[in-house]
Amino acid sequence: MGKFIIKKTPSGAFNFSLLAANKEKIAVASQVYSTKAACKKGMESVGKNAAKCIAEDRVEDQTLKKVESKTCPKFEIYFDKAGLYRYRLIASNGESIAMSEEGYKSKSGVMNGIKSVSVNAVDAEIVDESTEK
Repeated sequence: MGKFIIKKTPSGAFNFSLLAANKEKIAVASQVYSTKAACKKGMESVGKNAAKCIAEDRVEDQTLKKVESKTCPKFEIYFDKAGLYRYRLIASNGESIAMSEEGYKSKSGVMNGIKSVSVNAVDAEIVDESTEK
């Protein structure tokens, strides 16, 4: 089972990371949220949308010469500036809600990352590190 970690940014906003069962960080929030409740809704959306994308084969590979467009929600695979594969999860409303923190050297690696998000985000434990200790 995965784990969402909520953190507070220096500006007072909130964001999250998703850790796989092996404690490896597999996704980060694509945005910051003004409230903790909104951040939690974003995490819930990641779980719901990631599972749907895998179940319905909604992975749009933008690294191909001929891209087969998919409807939202969807995962998008793309190249970063360093030429590595990355993914982002796009919600039903077209907004990016999560993305890979690091690039992958191979397409199979990025696909494994996407599958890991879809498995680990569903019913993930939530750890709130945003409060002062």
